[in-house]
Amino acid sequence: MVRNRSVQSMAFDLAIFAASQVVLFYTIKYVVQRLDPTKSEERSGAKSKSTEVLKRLGVKDLHLTEHETIIAGEVIHPDDINVRFEDIGGLDPIITSLRETVIYPLRFPSLFRSSSNLISAPKGVLLYGPPGCGKTMLAKALAKESGATFINIAASVITDKWFGESNKLVDGLFSLARKMQPSIIFIDEIDTFLRDRARGDHEAMGMLKAEFMTLWDGLTSSDETRVLVLGATNRPEDIDAAIYRRLPKRFAVGLPDAAQRKKILELMLKSTALDPSLDIQLLVRETKGKSGSDLRELCRVAALAPVQEFMHAHSGTDEEMAEAVMTGFKLRPLRVEDFPVYESHDGA
Repeated sequence: MVRNRSVQSMAFDLAIFAASQVVLFYTIKYVVQRLDPTKSEERSGAKSKSTEVLKRLGVKDLHLTEHETIIAGEVIHPDDINVRFEDIGGLDPIITSLRETVIYPLRFPSLFRSSSNLISAPKGVLLYGPPGCGKTMLAKALAKESGATFINIAASVITDKWFGESNKLVDGLFSLARKMQPSIIFIDEIDTFLRDRARGDHEAMGMLKAEFMTLWDGLTSSDETRVLVLGATNRPEDIDAAIYRRLPKRFAVGLPDAAQRKKILELMLKSTALDPSLDIQLLVRETKGKSGSDLRELCRVAALAPVQEFMHAHSGTDEEMAEAVMTGFKLRPLRVEDFPVYESHDGA
């Protein structure tokens, strides 16, 4: 009898101890939140942002956890993207492959599984190459045309100063992607976030990478899951080997050749008045070694030249400039001399 009372007493003490630990946990959590008001503000702002995003997407009755709500604010609405595949010049082979190996398997999985279980959308795609060659633009066009939920995630979103919070955010990232699949998780400059692991890495960062890989294609994932991780980088050699293995579909987006530069220039100048003497082929030769972003900047500077001439011609008072603009004006078409690359070569 005494022994039974002793066991009951120990069980009661353990229950009291467990309850006290729960109370202590929530007390500490409350105090921390009070000491860090910016965190509460951030969470409140994230909830408001995610609610607006989901409303625009027409998503209803989707129950989200606290961490999924934070991630939902990073979902990109297709209407906010003004780039389509047709607006990208010189990357037709990559675009065709993206359609066939990424978009269609995500949108029409039954078509691919009907012939073989081996055919499905890859779980990871890597775009790599020099800066300014169109990797981010390709990602934007993919978001626009894929019809998939596009989550543009930055390292700052899923890293938190509180121990364990980053892992919960990563879990929220993948659980949200599964709830809204087909989904594409885009990580720009993926090498800065998922770089090669080393002994000097902080423990929290090591745990974060392990959690990311486990949720990506570990034991908790399913072959039926239509979640794709899309990475872009200038330094593929810096990506962790385990991460690199999980990106089996890789596209090298290099500097454009002559034919690609011609197509890029024609796309960029299609809505601009050009002088009949302007030889596109000359510009193609003079821009050897230039990236797509370099070509865009050259075209922007050239398009500004006629505007500057107009301003210089009416460089009196602001009233005179306003009158000249209001009464109608016509800018001259672009000439080859307006392009800085031509001027520098000509003067050399």
